[in-house]
Amino acid sequence: MTLPLGMRVQPGLLAGDGHAAPGQVWRRQTVLLGIASVAILLLFGSDVRALATLWWTSTTFGHCLFIAPVVAWLVWQRRAGLAELTPVAWAPGLALVAIGGFGWLLGDAGGVALARHLGIVLMLQGAVVTLLGPNVARALLFPLGYALFLVPFGEGLEGPLQTATVALTMPLLHLFGVPAEVDGVLITIPNGYFEVAEACSGAKFVIAMIAYGVLVANVCFVSWRRRAVFMVVALVVPVLANGVRAFGTIYAAYLTSVERATGFDHIVYGWLFFAVVMAAVLALGWRWFDRAPDAPLFDPAALQTVPRYRLDAPLAAVLVLALAALFPAWSAAIAGRAQTLPERIALPEVPGWHRVALSARVPWAPNYPGADHFLLGRYGNAKGDQVDLAIAVYGSQHEGKEVVAFGVGALREDDVWVRVGDLPDLAGGSAMRITAPGPVERQVVTWYRVGDTLTYKGPVVKLETLKAKMLGGPQRAVAVHVSAEAVPGHDPRLAMAAFVAALGPIERLADRSAGMIN
Repeated sequence: MTLPLGMRVQPGLLAGDGHAAPGQVWRRQTVLLGIASVAILLLFGSDVRALATLWWTSTTFGHCLFIAPVVAWLVWQRRAGLAELTPVAWAPGLALVAIGGFGWLLGDAGGVALARHLGIVLMLQGAVVTLLGPNVARALLFPLGYALFLVPFGEGLEGPLQTATVALTMPLLHLFGVPAEVDGVLITIPNGYFEVAEACSGAKFVIAMIAYGVLVANVCFVSWRRRAVFMVVALVVPVLANGVRAFGTIYAAYLTSVERATGFDHIVYGWLFFAVVMAAVLALGWRWFDRAPDAPLFDPAALQTVPRYRLDAPLAAVLVLALAALFPAWSAAIAGRAQTLPERIALPEVPGWHRVALSARVPWAPNYPGADHFLLGRYGNAKGDQVDLAIAVYGSQHEGKEVVAFGVGALREDDVWVRVGDLPDLAGGSAMRITAPGPVERQVVTWYRVGDTLTYKGPVVKLETLKAKMLGGPQRAVAVHVSAEAVPGHDPRLAMAAFVAALGPIERLADRSAGMIN
């Protein structure tokens, strides 16, 4: 007899389970889930390895190493309640697998690692929902959601947090009588200067504190208002603390030396800072914890419903794997349409300009390790102006071979050159000012050509790359940089403007470099 939807039933008596005991059903479903999960990880092995490498090597995302153990602990906390539920294979869970797979495909086509990594996690979550069913999924709602912190995110916070750190540090330095000046992210004191770099912005701790705050808010609070207040505290405290840390380092350098202050800062910043901030945030929230340690995390009786659209468990596992495997096959078909490039390319002849030797003061070169062609040369004119031109050409893009990525472009990771600030656009390209020890200063203008679009914006590059791959447009991508040093008697911006005017349309230069026009 079929039970009406929503009626509560006893564990182990769901239709389709026969007379199997709940323990037997759990063993069968979890074995199938384990097989499906391992197969998905192997199917997307290259991205999984890249993700694990990022966790292990990046100081910003090192906290991700702890997420899987935390998720396992959260599931273990719920084991008594889960034992009262009976897992069933459930067809609608396949929709989450499909959403994750398609998200991975879009990330693979557009060169967006965040989308690829998120897609893999969503597919694993979809496997859980498909093979264990909606009742168990609701019981595991927070652990499943918390697994999203396995995905590295938040690099976009670095710029705003650099600005916030500078804004907090400068008033404190002046308050303590330090004659400090700021130029973009460079803070200068009489005995040295400091760069508020991405690594010093506090982004790594803010990102980790988001994961930490969400965990504490769920485990220790019941009231949503208290959870919200705790999350605000968890975000504000590390930002303020990082500003104080930066001030303390610079103030110590002012009183002693840059070397002693920065050496001590690296020890404090790497080993003690985050632990102290975590303890401080926990101490601030301790008084208002309103969840009893032994309080149940969910009500098993409320989840004893008979789900519709059930599947045979082995069939559900096969469908999960077949659906997940569809997207790498689709990606391989897209990769087969990569752009054919000329075997050799050359820097253009520019009217009124002639080739000269590259600068020997502080060498500069954009970083495009995956480019199919890369050219760099310097031009001079009769006025004595000198301008560098760099061109990077890609027939197609994929993981590790992208025109826009972290550490790729005008500045590489840990470069001797430091970005000081942005300048007004020049001829449709983004301009910035950079500096190197010496000091040596230069300006750089950047353009990207993808599909039929000329842009300087990274998100537009990703979108156009996605469109070209998914809709069949030209997959080539070209990066063009024009740069000039600041030297006495020569304005780098005027020199670059004159060079770009003589060079002609950037899109024609890019298309000619890719062999699309003569």
